[in-house]
Order: sequence, then C-alpha cells, then structure tokens
Amino acid sequence: MDTEELPLPRSRQANERLHALIPGGAHTYAKGDDQYPENLAPVISHGRGAHVWDIDDNHYIEYGSGLRSVSLGHAHPRVLEAVRREIDRGSNFTRPSIVEVEAAERFLATVPTAEMVKFAKNGSDVTTAAVRLARAVTGRPRVAICGDHPFFSVDDWFIGTTPMSAGIPSATTELTVAFPYGDLTATEELLTRYEDEVACLILEPATHTEPPPGYLQGLRVLADRHGCVLVFDEMITGLRWSEAGAQGLYGVVPDLSTFGKALGNGFAVSALAGRRDLMERGGLRHPGDRVFLLSTTHGAETHSLAAAMAVQTTYVEEDITAQLHTLGERLAAGVREAAASMGVGDHVVVRGRASNLVFATLDENLQPSQQYRTLFLRRLLAGGVLAPSFVVSSALSDTDIDRTVDVAAQACAVYRKALEAADPTPWLAGRPVKPAFRRLA
Repeated sequence: MDTEELPLPRSRQANERLHALIPGGAHTYAKGDDQYPENLAPVISHGRGAHVWDIDDNHYIEYGSGLRSVSLGHAHPRVLEAVRREIDRGSNFTRPSIVEVEAAERFLATVPTAEMVKFAKNGSDVTTAAVRLARAVTGRPRVAICGDHPFFSVDDWFIGTTPMSAGIPSATTELTVAFPYGDLTATEELLTRYEDEVACLILEPATHTEPPPGYLQGLRVLADRHGCVLVFDEMITGLRWSEAGAQGLYGVVPDLSTFGKALGNGFAVSALAGRRDLMERGGLRHPGDRVFLLSTTHGAETHSLAAAMAVQTTYVEEDITAQLHTLGERLAAGVREAAASMGVGDHVVVRGRASNLVFATLDENLQPSQQYRTLFLRRLLAGGVLAPSFVVSSALSDTDIDRTVDVAAQACAVYRKALEAADPTPWLAGRPVKPAFRRLA
C-alpha cells in the first residue's frame, strides 16, 4: 500500500477534537500527533494481542505497546480474568483490601532484592517519592540524575532540567545535578564537588546499551562511600530484563527502586520498593520525623493490583522475559539484514537489548535525522506497522515479525532513494516529526 492510500479521515477529525479539548491532543507527550508524520497519526479503536485497529478500520502490527507497558499484548486473557474477578468484588474501600497485602507479597517474591513496597499509579508518583524519601533520610537537598537518560518524572525536580522547564522555579532546578552514564570517575568528582549535599543517585540501570563491566557495582560503592541513596528507575527494565528487573539480572541491589509500565500490562499500577529501614520512614513504626511518602486515593485499586499479580505470575510461569528476547532477536536480525541488503545498514540502525529495541534513523552524514525518521515511519505505517520503536510484546508471532521485516525492507528501499538524492523532503509529504522535549510548540 502506498502511504497516500492510507485512509485516515476519521482519525484526522478525531485528532482535531483531541486538540480542541486536551492540551497536546493526548495524555502523554510521547503519544502526540507531532510524533508521527503529518496527517498520519491514527486514533486507536481497539487492540488484541500485538494488533491494533484505528477508527478508520486500518489494521496494524503494533510495537512499543502503551509506551512499553503492554508487554503481554492487549486484552491478555489471564490478566483480564483477574481484573474482572476483582471488579465484581468492588475496587476501592475505606480500609485496605486483602488484595493489597497479596499484591505486596507477590511483588516482593518476584523482586526479592526489595524488603518493602508501596503501590501507586504512575512512574512519576514513585520516582518523586524515592527522591523525597532519600532527601528525608539523608537530610541533603541535591538530587543527582543520570543526564544520559531521557525521562524520570513529570515533577519539578526533573522537568526543570529539560527544555520544557516553563513554570518551574530556578531554585528547584538548581538542586538537580547530572552525572554521565558509565563514567564512575565523573560521578565521584560530582559527589566530591557537592560533598554531603547529594541525597541520591537516580538512573536507569540499563537502556539501549548494557552497563559497562563493573559500572553498577562501582555506583553501589560510590553511593555507600558518599552516604547517598542509590535509586534504580526500573520502569523499563522491570520485568523486561528479568522478572526481578535489572537488579536481578546484574546482581546489584539498589537502596530503592521504582517499577511500572509492564507491571500492569496496561492497567495503572507502579511501585516503589526498597530497604526496610528506608521505606519504613514513610510508615508508622519508626521514631523519626514522618515522611509523606505516597498517599493516593487510587493507588490500591484492587483490579489494578490483581492485574499486576497476574502479570508477574504469567512472566514467571511462562518465561515471558525469554520470549521477549527471542522475538526481539528475530526482529533485530531481520531488520538489520533488510537494511544491509538495501544499502542502508549504516543509516537504519536497530539498537538495544532484544526485549527493548529502538531504531535510529541517520542521514547521509550519519547524523540522527527527524526527517529520515519521518520517512521511515511513513513507510512502516503504509505497510500496516505502527512502530515508534521496535519494542516487542510476547503476543507477537513469527509471522508478525516476518511481515514487519518485509515492510521494513520496503521502507529501506525508499530510504536509499532519499539518501541518493541527499534530500528526503519529497518523501515526507509534510513537516518532520518533532522531539517530544522542546521549548516551543
């Protein structure tokens, strides 16, 4: 199918309605229509497994489902069964439900490196709670974030460091400092420069690159030496790297860690977990000043916690993490071979752990290009592949992967034409896709 033949009249109308009523036209900036080629941002009707349909009845193989949250595929039977069972019993009460302790027991059995857990709804809830807890425990004001990682929270301590810092006092932003991933020397210099001021080091333990040998272990040593709290943001690595996250895979135990995304397979649930002596500071059984850690009306909705338990059980019993890696390896090998065969192997680059693949689109000078990304996305959409990334779900079949590789090969053929012309503009049919973080709309 040619891109111009992809009919999206209803989606275009719905996008106008979305922008008229919802700032940004979506509830997550990464889902905005500016992240897609002009007039080619489908509005979804429903999904099943690894497939979604838009309101124009176009059918797509989907990757990066729900910003990596739907790792078992849409409407997973085991998860839905658990959710329906709890919804019929009520979802929120004046006192804790027995489901809350069952979910905590299930989580801590899955992530045995943690001793206590508290649930919330969003990743930002728990990363900010981790930062507050670290500041309270250490009595220190500064937060050290890994500057190479793209996102930690919608809250001021992080967003103030991005190009979208409007509305955030500089006094808040000045308390956040950055260290580079993989560089222990630079991190120690930072901790020495702000001696006794840094409350915590917060980072994703791994992203599109594996941690250098000894790096996470070295951070553990630095945190202990300088008296700060080590926080692993496991929003993405949780479950996808191993059932126990990156900390379970690499054998390095943080003081605190945060989970979400895959934890609920699309249902809203996140978790702050960690050492008992730290976590209990947000509780009632300690002699010190109380920390207002997390207090959320909907954090313990029983159906979301039931979803999380079903997800964790499915991961363990069906070895889902291994399935994700197998599927990702097949996809990565196929797309790399297709790109190489079309002469663009140095320009369409698949990166990352097999369970969490992304792709880079490079121009004729091998520099990242939003224009070439636009071209590539257009051709994928034309072939029925919705792929802001190549992050897989376990619902994908080998047939889905093979179809995706075929479509990627067709996209690479067009990519080569644009490279030969040294100008992708004729193939864009509109403005390029835009970075999610930028100062001006």
